[in-house]
Amino acid sequence: MKESGSGNGGIQVIARAAAILRVLREDTSGMSLGRIAEKVDLPRSTVQRIISALQTERLVISSGGGGSIRLGPEIKALSEATRYSIVEMCRLHLLELSQKVTETVDLSVLRGSAMIFLDQVPGTHRLRTVSAIGDVFPLTTTANGRAVLSMMDHRQARELVEAEWKRRDVKGDWNKFASMLDEAAATGIAYDLDDHTVGISAVGAGFADMTGELHAISVPIPSTRFREKRDAVERALLATIEQVRSIIE
Repeated sequence: MKESGSGNGGIQVIARAAAILRVLREDTSGMSLGRIAEKVDLPRSTVQRIISALQTERLVISSGGGGSIRLGPEIKALSEATRYSIVEMCRLHLLELSQKVTETVDLSVLRGSAMIFLDQVPGTHRLRTVSAIGDVFPLTTTANGRAVLSMMDHRQARELVEAEWKRRDVKGDWNKFASMLDEAAATGIAYDLDDHTVGISAVGAGFADMTGELHAISVPIPSTRFREKRDAVERALLATIEQVRSIIE
């Protein structure tokens, strides 16, 4: 079967290449051809031809001897360009949300097994929460982390959750955690109620960008005033997420 050119054949090759790139994104240390073929459910020979084409475009690279394949410099450059456009695209919405709720608003992205902060608009209160751009936050105890986990299927989410629990030496209950994620998926809102930092509560909601990367907008609030502001912040955050999604779509 011809796997290049126009028509359905060309579309199929693009879809397969995209599937391979997504699999490689899940494991930044690299994967063997056999493992990639298993993950995307394609013959090894087909995967090898697609990988060869991706290598030509520097979208993937292989280690010495070709034993391990990982994302290449070109795909990372494209990812960085997308990240900056996402920051620019969301900036006005973050500002307006912060002004509406008078609290700090954060934008973060899922990178590997953690949330990375891309942008922040500080709140106007003297007692407020502030994080630095580039800060790394865990997935299981934060509103933004839980928001993106709720957008995944249970298999993918469970892998990330249990890996984090293992790294942090936490004995978690997956069934209980999965129920929380299901509720977040149904409502569109995830919570951190003093789970990550005592004295700080937060609400978060997720969205996927044009490349499928998962992001979250979150509003951390000192717990002393969280309860009185919770409903209003939730409504404002959901409205903001809808605005952002409408632009992306």
